[in-house]
Amino acid sequence: MKKKFLGAVAMAATLALGLTACGSGSGEAATVENGDKQDLKIVVFNGWDEGVAASELWKAILDKKGYKVELEYADAAPVYSGLSTGDYDVVLDTWLPITHKEYIDKYGDKMVDLGAWNEDAKLTIAVNEDAPIDSLEDLAANADKFGNKIIGIEPGAGLTRVTTEDVIPGYGLDKMDYITSSTAGMLSELKTATTKGENIVVTLWRPHWAYDAFPVKDLKDPKGTLGEAEGIHSFSRLDFDKDYPTLDGWLKNFKMDSETLYSLENVMFNGDGSDDYAPIVEKWIGENQDYVDGLTK
Repeated sequence: MKKKFLGAVAMAATLALGLTACGSGSGEAATVENGDKQDLKIVVFNGWDEGVAASELWKAILDKKGYKVELEYADAAPVYSGLSTGDYDVVLDTWLPITHKEYIDKYGDKMVDLGAWNEDAKLTIAVNEDAPIDSLEDLAANADKFGNKIIGIEPGAGLTRVTTEDVIPGYGLDKMDYITSSTAGMLSELKTATTKGENIVVTLWRPHWAYDAFPVKDLKDPKGTLGEAEGIHSFSRLDFDKDYPTLDGWLKNFKMDSETLYSLENVMFNGDGSDDYAPIVEKWIGENQDYVDGLTK
């Protein structure tokens, strides 16, 4: 009798597992209280601080609401390829109409634009706030006041190409030394110069936490060599609105001005170098609770 009983229990357990497997294979998925699917995969561009900040913020918000959020980091090409095939659910860092145009042209019919949450994305040439000039038109004549140097970022960056091909010839800056190394190197030079009260010229972009951390200003670009400001958009996979109807609405209404973004980026990236962002973001949320609560109304 004991053997028969144990055999029956084993059979029932096996049957239960089989039914569970069938249920998971039938497309059924766990949901949160508002009816959205529970599991969510946000893809993040490697090295793009504004996207990391926005993604970590939304992860913190959604985790508290019962979602299970996974952040996966990748470069631009696999991001859009994966989004178009449904391997990812959403990306929060698409720059339009210029920077990511080629990917939207290629995959746009297999994705959904949820709208821009920031309209101030722009390539810049910045100087210390008390620098004696305000325009790129005046830089060549005052090059000696800046050590005859322009401090850049990575040699392969789009900003580096624009500076080399458009800004330098456009404003006659060929006699200045254009030094490229890395974003970290540029920021180190910027920090040192502003701390010492020295003049410095760097290639930069908005939004970036450096605008919150250091006393800097953008040089005017009357010839438009750096291009116009872009919007930072969220893009989802197809049918995202069916699987996440509530979150879809939240992301479509998501707005974050540059000053708010700078403050979040500054505490995340201008600290001790830790990449454990959860406690940092949690503290920032506590200091900006009204804004954060408004994101999910």
